[in-house]
Amino acid sequence: MSIEPLITEHLDIWTAADTEKKSGRGRSSGTAGNVYGVKKLRELILELAVRGKLVPQDANDEPASELLKRIAAEKAKLIAEGTIKKSKPLEPIANDEKPFDLPVGWEWVRLGNICSYIQRGKGPSYVDNSEFIVVSQKCVRWSGLDLSQARFIEPESITKYEPVRFLSEGDILWNSTGTGTIGRACIVPTQTSQQVMVADSHVTVVRPIGFGSLFLWRWIQSPSVQSKIEGVASGSTNQIELNTSTVITQVLPLPPLAEQHRIVAKVDELMALCDQLENQHNNATEAHEKLVTHLLGTLTQSQNAEDFNINWHRISEHFDTLFTTEASIDALKQTLLQLAVMGKLVPQDPNDEPASELLKRIQAEKAKLIAEGKIKKDKPLAEITDEEKPFDLPVGWEWVRLGNALDVTGGITLGRKIIGTDLIQLPYLRVANVQRGYLMLDSIKKLEIRQSELQRYQLLKNDLLVTEGGDWDKVGRTAIWNSEIESCLHQNHIFRMRNLIEGVSCLWIEKYMNSIAKTYFQAASKQTTNLASINMTQLKNCLLAVPSFEEQQRIINKMNELMEFCDQLKIHIILVNQLQQKLADLVIE
Repeated sequence: MSIEPLITEHLDIWTAADTEKKSGRGRSSGTAGNVYGVKKLRELILELAVRGKLVPQDANDEPASELLKRIAAEKAKLIAEGTIKKSKPLEPIANDEKPFDLPVGWEWVRLGNICSYIQRGKGPSYVDNSEFIVVSQKCVRWSGLDLSQARFIEPESITKYEPVRFLSEGDILWNSTGTGTIGRACIVPTQTSQQVMVADSHVTVVRPIGFGSLFLWRWIQSPSVQSKIEGVASGSTNQIELNTSTVITQVLPLPPLAEQHRIVAKVDELMALCDQLENQHNNATEAHEKLVTHLLGTLTQSQNAEDFNINWHRISEHFDTLFTTEASIDALKQTLLQLAVMGKLVPQDPNDEPASELLKRIQAEKAKLIAEGKIKKDKPLAEITDEEKPFDLPVGWEWVRLGNALDVTGGITLGRKIIGTDLIQLPYLRVANVQRGYLMLDSIKKLEIRQSELQRYQLLKNDLLVTEGGDWDKVGRTAIWNSEIESCLHQNHIFRMRNLIEGVSCLWIEKYMNSIAKTYFQAASKQTTNLASINMTQLKNCLLAVPSFEEQQRIINKMNELMEFCDQLKIHIILVNQLQQKLADLVIE
């Protein structure tokens, strides 16, 4: 039988079965290559290989039973010569240990019966450098032996090693400890130098006798073996062990030697085809991402309404082709957000009160609150120059500095030593609680403050929270306080911004801060190695684009509508990917 048609005639199964979404903010489904589908295809190839269904059998092949006789004779010879030690006979293979029927000429055998040596390495005495190499789990990769990760053994201790422990060409190295690394294997290649290598105690050395290692290595890779590795391992969750006795007693299907060579050659050929599939898709994915980014960029860079309509028409004609991945939907959402805060998402209404009148009311309210002693008077902020303005505003909009539009304050300092009879313990927000556009309140800590400080630091509904910094993603993150947690405070690495009147929506400011203002925070932040931060002065000087209150509401309503559409589209993509993954799984089964 031939497997090529299963691959080439059903490429849609393998290249459409996408990756599951990764944790964190890395590349999500549809952008990292269709690793899942090709991964399942590789598993199918390996499973067919070890079951004798990948290449046709040849009646002229010498059966595996004859190979086993030669292996047994060679093993007896090595024992008689003292090269290897005689081991206890292994139990016969019971019928319930045989997971499937074998082709004619194949034999079930325990791994220990066809190897001259199976043993874990041992823990050496390390030095910074020597001519004696120690192979660890980090060196054992599916792609081959990586000696760049190797360490070195103390020369004086090499005499404590029996010659049989020195690695030689064709040895299989099998990682034998730790979740995530256990089960990985590679073959010791031909060495161009005469360096001595040994394995450490986390690697099992498997040395076949009388035949090559490639078929055994492919068998170790197969789902039949990998799926049960952790099941046969022992030990704690964080340090599971693949014991030597477990490796020795493993039951494997042994083909005739000639068929082994044909199987290995065919597996290599088909794995190369899988590599091509991955490369083709990765190249296509990269091109797709660049195209989406470029076309969405034309929207935000549109010079006028006519230009914008032309660019949008170009995109809308190919919507079903462009927005087919989670990453492309995320890019669309970010572009829509930018268009919104630039005034390009909804039309302006000449009947709206201009934002200049709104700003006058804000200044009047601020002066009143200062006179009443309810907020502090700040130093005047500099006039806004044309060079500072990141884009041109629509008619009726105005630029304003955040410090002139809002009451901006810092948070409470942690670790203060305070005493008194009026101390109270209250919850407070940390930087980790304030994400970009939302709050994470599953882990809230408490601190003590004086009752008299509560009014100064207590958060009120619709307060805007802005993070001071940390790593790059933490600088200037903005979210709205809308929790039901009573009397919550915020620490000094979070700024609080509060509206003075209802004319500027907190939703509008939050969207603006998490889109356009991100560039300002990155440019203004103080950088030290991998950390960055902004201070109160930089925050107050940040520019805010202000439309009329009516237009703010129209933009927010349109954004909510479009975001819901994008979320539904993303859910559809996820469901399609899940169905495609299930299809790939069913094909394997």
